[in-house]
Amino acid sequence: MHRRIIAPGALAAAVLLLAIPASAAPRSPGAPGIGDPYYPAYGNGGYDVSHYDLRLKYQPATDELEGTATLLARTTQDLSSFNLDFLLDVGEVRVNGAKASFRTSGEHELEITPKTPLAKGTPVTVVVRYRGVPSSKKAYGFTSWHRTPDGGVAANEPEAAAWWFPSNDHPLDKATYDVSVLVPDGTQAISNGTLQSTSSRLGWTRWNWRSDKPQATYLATLAVGKFDITTGTTESGIPILNAYSKDLGQHAGAARASIERTGEIADWLTGYFGPYPYNALGGYVPNTTTGYALETQTRPYYSPRQFANGSNTSLVVHELAHQWYGDDVSLKGWKDIWINEGFARYAQWLWSEHEGEGTAQELADYVYASHPADDPFWTVRPGDPGPENQFDIAVYDRGALAVQALRNEIGDEAFFAILKGWPQKYAHGNASVADFQRYAEEVSGKPLAALFDTWLFQPSKPGVPAARAAAVAKGAGKVSQPRSWKKIAATNGVHEHGEHEH
Repeated sequence: MHRRIIAPGALAAAVLLLAIPASAAPRSPGAPGIGDPYYPAYGNGGYDVSHYDLRLKYQPATDELEGTATLLARTTQDLSSFNLDFLLDVGEVRVNGAKASFRTSGEHELEITPKTPLAKGTPVTVVVRYRGVPSSKKAYGFTSWHRTPDGGVAANEPEAAAWWFPSNDHPLDKATYDVSVLVPDGTQAISNGTLQSTSSRLGWTRWNWRSDKPQATYLATLAVGKFDITTGTTESGIPILNAYSKDLGQHAGAARASIERTGEIADWLTGYFGPYPYNALGGYVPNTTTGYALETQTRPYYSPRQFANGSNTSLVVHELAHQWYGDDVSLKGWKDIWINEGFARYAQWLWSEHEGEGTAQELADYVYASHPADDPFWTVRPGDPGPENQFDIAVYDRGALAVQALRNEIGDEAFFAILKGWPQKYAHGNASVADFQRYAEEVSGKPLAALFDTWLFQPSKPGVPAARAAAVAKGAGKVSQPRSWKKIAATNGVHEHGEHEH
C-alpha cells in the first residue's frame, strides 16, 4: 500500500472537491484492462457488452477484411472515455449515434472518447467501421490469425478476437453474437452457433451465423476457405455442422473419422455433465499448419496434423468436454484454467474407461508413478500456474490427477453429482477454483481445503501418505502404461499456439 503525505493546500482542495455534489463529479476513463493479473491489458473496465453484431466482408486472395461491428453494452461507471481491444485500422466510431473521437495506444487498445460523457448504468450502442489485413497485425510479437492457402482463420487462446472484431476481450464479459460474413461464391465462412441463412448475389455469398447463448470473446471463431460441410443431429436433436478444408490431403480420412463422431460423443458426455448447454454442435478442420485444437463455442477448431497418426476420438472428447467446462462455465480469471483443462482431460480418462483402454484410476496411478519427485512437472501448481505455465502439461495431467483424488476422497455419488451440478449452478456465467472448492464441499459435506492444497497448490509431488489416502499410489512397483495413454498424450499440444507458445 502506498501512503502519501498530503500538503495542507492539497488537503483543502480535496475537501473542496468532496463538497461538490456527486452529479457534478468528473467522469473518468474506463480502465485499459479488466483486472486480470495474468494479462493486465486484456479486457477493459467501465462497461459490459451484451451483444456483438458483426457484418464482415473478406477477400481470401488478399486477406483483406472489412467490417462494421455494433456492440450493445451497458456502462458500469460514469465514463469520459473507454477502450476496446482491437488491431485493425478504424475508419469511424459512433457512440449512441454520434461520431466519437478515437486513437490507438499500447499493443491493442482502441481508446474511444464519446461526444457526450456516459453516465453509469445506461445502455450504449457502439459502432466501429474498420478494415485491414489481419495476418499483417501483431501484438506482443505474435498473430492469432492463421493465413491458409484459401483464406484465413481466427482461433487462439487466450486471445484471437482483436484480429477480427473490436471487443472487451476477456472471458468475464460474455455476450451473444450475430456474425454475418460476405465471401466470394464457392468459398465458405464458418463461425459459431447456428447457420441462420445464406444468400448469393453478384458473385458473393453471405453467411449468417448466430450464437444465442453468452460466449467469451476467445471462443468466437471465424474460418473462411473452401470446405466440405456435413450436417446431422444428435440423438437428442441438436443440429450438427462440421466443416473440412478441401485440401486436408492424407489427413482427411482420419479427421472425418474422428469429428463425425461429435454427436455420439456429445450424447455420451451428457451422461456425466448433464444436458448439452447449446443449440448447435460441430467442429471444423481448416488447412492450417498449427498443432493445437481449441474449444471454440459449439464448433471446436482442430488442426490437421493432430490426425497424422490416424483418428483420435479422445481429442474430440477433450474439446467437447470444454463446452460444459470452460465455455458454459467460463473462468473468472486466467489463473482458474484448471477448471477448464483438468476436467477436459478427466473426460478423456472417462472415455478411455468407456472404450476399455484403461480406467481413470489406472491413468491416475500412471501419471503419479511416471513423474519422480524431482520432475519439474510437480513444481507447476494447476490451481494457479502463472501465465508462463498456463498451458503446461501439468495443468492437464496433474489437473486430472487432482480430479481423481477428489473423486476418491468424496466417493462416486457426490463426485458425479458435482460433475453434473457444476455446469448448471454457474450456467453461462463465470466461476473460480475457490468457487469450485466451495461447491464440492457443499455437495459432499466434507472439508476439502487440505486436499485442494495438496493436489492443486503445492509445488511438490504429493507424498505417498497423501497419495495413498487419495488412492492414487500403488507403492514402489512399476505401473504399466494404459492402452489409451498414447492417444491422450497426442492431445498434449492442444494449446501450443504457433508463434504464441503457452
